[in-house]
Amino acid sequence: MWNALLDRETTRKYWEHANVSDWRPGSRWEHRDLENNEHLDIVGRVVEVVRPRRLVLSWVDPADEARAEKYSRVTIEIEPTAGVTRLTVVHNGLEPGSDMLKGISEGWPIVLSSLKTLLETGRALPRLWERDAA
Repeated sequence: MWNALLDRETTRKYWEHANVSDWRPGSRWEHRDLENNEHLDIVGRVVEVVRPRRLVLSWVDPADEARAEKYSRVTIEIEPTAGVTRLTVVHNGLEPGSDMLKGISEGWPIVLSSLKTLLETGRALPRLWERDAA
């Protein structure tokens, strides 16, 4: 589970993005678009790493990177429970009514379902993200 969250090639499979960082506290992390590797959808900092159980990230739209009040926080915890793995994701500090809140409210369930399917079957869910018409 831990490697599936951090490995850029694995995140490409279930998230259609590559999560890029050296995963050390204080380091930058980037959520790169799969179709355009130069496009950043989300950026932030690695706040805390307790391998292989806990990862905390700051999270912001790249356009708001210089605005501290726009950052939110994602806490990911992995816990073995009764022979299975429990994954808990808490995303807090979001601005009420914001586009970011709307996006993650739809996005996290899709991403986590696709991750679960990948780990259980070896194949992620089919493409679920709607792309803007060009």
